[in-house]
Amino acid sequence: MFSHIMIGANDVAESKAFYDAVLGTLGHGPGVMDEKGRCFYFTDGGIFALTKPIDGNPATHGNGGTIGFAAASTEAADAWHAAGLESGGTAIEDDPGVREGAGMKLYLAYLRDPAGNKICAMHRL
Repeated sequence: MFSHIMIGANDVAESKAFYDAVLGTLGHGPGVMDEKGRCFYFTDGGIFALTKPIDGNPATHGNGGTIGFAAASTEAADAWHAAGLESGGTAIEDDPGVREGAGMKLYLAYLRDPAGNKICAMHRL
């Protein structure tokens, strides 16, 4: 459904270090910088990218939005969460764990990245 997700970052290097750590726990390689100072994470399913806003205004997080990353196991989601906290992320929501609703059982771990974006690692149980 999606070709890519690009989020704003006021300090792309700081955000790259954070996402290299959290996405590395999910098996993804480090981000690749381009000549415009943007960072890209390429996967078979799409692209995740970081950039300073092109309008020159500060990057801000979207209120009500969440970007979810697939985790292969509950252990991977926990490792993702720990790497995020060690790399400048902030714990939010409940502690990582099982959530149930709409007939589904999910293991979720939530963080805010250094720019304030709400992100989640999710494993379907």
